[in-house]
Amino acid sequence: MSANQNWKRLLEILLISTRLGLTSFGGPVAHLSYFKEEYIDRRKWIDEKMYADLIALCQFLPGPASSQVGISIGMIRGGLLGGILSWIGFTLPSVIFLTIFAMLYQTFSLEDATFIHSLKVVAAAVVLHAIIGLSKKLTPDKTRIAIALASAFLLLLYPSAWLQFLIIAGSGVCGLFLFKGMNESDRVTIPISFSKKTGFFSLSLLVAILVSSPILARMTDNRLFDLFDTFFRVGALVFGGGHVVLPMIERELVPTGLLSPDQFLAGYGMAQAVPGPLFTFSSYLGMMIEGFAGVLVATVGIFLPSFLLIIAALPFLNELRKKRFFQKILMGVNASVVGILLAAFYDPVIKSSILSAADFALAAILFALLSI
Repeated sequence: MSANQNWKRLLEILLISTRLGLTSFGGPVAHLSYFKEEYIDRRKWIDEKMYADLIALCQFLPGPASSQVGISIGMIRGGLLGGILSWIGFTLPSVIFLTIFAMLYQTFSLEDATFIHSLKVVAAAVVLHAIIGLSKKLTPDKTRIAIALASAFLLLLYPSAWLQFLIIAGSGVCGLFLFKGMNESDRVTIPISFSKKTGFFSLSLLVAILVSSPILARMTDNRLFDLFDTFFRVGALVFGGGHVVLPMIERELVPTGLLSPDQFLAGYGMAQAVPGPLFTFSSYLGMMIEGFAGVLVATVGIFLPSFLLIIAALPFLNELRKKRFFQKILMGVNASVVGILLAAFYDPVIKSSILSAADFALAAILFALLSI
């Protein structure tokens, strides 16, 4: 590929991810649906099985799964720089919105705006369309349908980030034993432009920062170092996405007096109302505590572990996907992903969007239009 073609590809990644960052309302499940519509159905950058494997990988990792999937697709399309541009495009609009909200939060509120609710209804239709599309590929037989339904049933009864992790792991074990006579040989190789050595270095850097950042924060007694340490630890250690991050960050910031409970909850409400990843709630918090420097430190701090983990994991994914035992594990895991998406389609997507007969009618019309 020539240098000119490479720059065109990188620009394309930035522009498309920015458009998604401006329009992706509805939370992480909706984000994955929007990604499928854009990257798989429309642009054919990767196939559905590759996409499902990326979702499965990111569900195993701490941090924001939808952002990690977007970063991974960017890296597959345009290398390490492509991953960075994909993250910038998808994240920056939300960062800007929440920074403005932080500056004007006392008088500026859009949580209950009519157009925001309408966009949530649109997200519900998109999510359902994507779940049906994925289920045709990932649950083609009764065994995998049963795994998907059991996963959805358990998560609906006992919603928990840790249970989600256990369901994925348990489904992988089930796949190993239930699909003994089955083998999927049509998995396309994921084009990764960086080596396993880079992956090892990335993981080592993650561990080094995780160990050293609290020490540096205490030695320097600088609030920006404290902020980075807090948000890096959250991004590196919390499973389950933005909603799980909320109580952990609250315990770090509110009892210490850096924010009042009202300021904290106002920002969380605003984060729900804007497109893009919920982890950009950190941008609002950084602005409230340390101004624009706080925005930069908090946002980079909470997302940096996702970059390092993806760089560490992707070079090994191709090799694992070729192994028969891992293919069987993936068959079980991918079936559970359909169930997890189905459970999330009810809570929070349906519960927060379909509040009346008119909402249901609009969602049905939009779903029909998507299915044409």
